[in-house]
Amino acid sequence: MIENDSSQIENGYKKALMKYVQEQTEQQLYQGQLLSRKTIEHNISPEEIISWHKKALLDIFPETRPEILDSLDFLLEVMMGYGIAYRETQSLRHIQQELNSEMEIAANVQSTLLETKIPELEELEIGSISIPAKHMNGDFYQFLQDETGNIGVAIADVIGKGIPAALCMSMIKYAMDSIPDQKHLPSHVLQALNMVVERNVDTSMFITMFYGMYNPKTSIFSYASAGHEPGLYYHADTNSFEELYAKGLLLGVNKDTTYKQYEQQVNIGDMIILMSDGVTECRNENGFIEKEYLINLIQQNIHFHPNEIVLNVYKHLEKLQHFKLRDDFTLIILKKVQ
Repeated sequence: MIENDSSQIENGYKKALMKYVQEQTEQQLYQGQLLSRKTIEHNISPEEIISWHKKALLDIFPETRPEILDSLDFLLEVMMGYGIAYRETQSLRHIQQELNSEMEIAANVQSTLLETKIPELEELEIGSISIPAKHMNGDFYQFLQDETGNIGVAIADVIGKGIPAALCMSMIKYAMDSIPDQKHLPSHVLQALNMVVERNVDTSMFITMFYGMYNPKTSIFSYASAGHEPGLYYHADTNSFEELYAKGLLLGVNKDTTYKQYEQQVNIGDMIILMSDGVTECRNENGFIEKEYLINLIQQNIHFHPNEIVLNVYKHLEKLQHFKLRDDFTLIILKKVQ
């Protein structure tokens, strides 16, 4: 069946060539384009088309000069090499398309697995944004709310990207969901996760993480860090910012690591700002942006809802990098409003 199709297309090629030589019209050139599509559909190689052309030329012009036929033989050899390279390229392109498709599916699965619900609390406004630099996100954030009404917030970054990082984040989320409510103190959470990571993650991969818990009854924000990017705290009464200082070893380095817990009293108008290093390591023409640059950017948007603040900051820094993120970008803001 394939041979018959090939023969039919070859006959069509010969007729079209003959008609073009006789009439030389745009319509005949268009017929050539249609034939080209058919050859692609039936996987006919370029060298085979040249062979057709040579045979058709001899049938139409038997007196064709030998030099011309020799030149077609040379072209045939060239196109044989081209055909092999072309088929290899097409094969690689097909494999790449399959990989891209699989990555899209994996990214969608990851997005579903890591989805988190933002708690609703009258006294808190919360904004969050997390944008992967590529298909898979190496950043992770999650909100928790225990039976007593305490709000937990986690932000983490895997040192490593791609599918391994995505799988690691899924494991972290599952581990967090498995921690009992009474163990939700930041120091306990990081200690438990550190043991999980140390046992289950390859030694070449580490995770930084910040975990905080807001108590609405006392308005105290307790927090601990496992080597994560320092957060910021905004004091509304003095219109000033300071770092949320916290010291701790990355997750997975040592199973016996303990984490120190810190506390911050939160007043009305104050904001807790958490981020991954994809925020602070944005670049402009002069290199990495300074922390003051980020603070000024937040300051310019301070009167907006946290959702608008994180979005405006992201859009500004994305534009600063010519709309090409170099690292995963995650920014979370909690603001006490009453």
